[in-house]
Amino acid sequence: MLDEKTDTSDVAARCVGALLCVQVAIIHIIDQGGIPGSKTPIYVGVGYWILEIIAVVTGIALISNRSMRLSWFIAIGVGVGPMAGYILSRGPGLPGYTDDMGNWGEPIGVFSLTAEAILIVLAATFFIRTMRQPAPERSLVSSSSSS
Repeated sequence: MLDEKTDTSDVAARCVGALLCVQVAIIHIIDQGGIPGSKTPIYVGVGYWILEIIAVVTGIALISNRSMRLSWFIAIGVGVGPMAGYILSRGPGLPGYTDDMGNWGEPIGVFSLTAEAILIVLAATFFIRTMRQPAPERSLVSSSSSS
């Protein structure tokens, strides 16, 4: 059984993680011009939509305390995915998408990177913590068969 301090830190971490996931989603909604928004080429816009949906669902999973190992793992992806997109879109560019090449200091982008970096550190820390915890015991329901 976890002590009260661990319970409190876990709850606080889950709340912060959920808020960061939602923050990443909101930043991308703003960047695409609202809902449904318009980012071209289409694969960039679809990527935004997928990120936004996964970020919100992950935030809900963190708050609801469901599948914590998986939730923290996906939260890492919520941070890493858009960070990789930022680097690729500003660096070498993406196919058909060169609007942001070299635009490293865009305020919303820097704000997003900050939220994503904090989310990655938090999620990785708690993901590793879940890996070190013993698996919960499962009760096996035995069925009796009639002969």
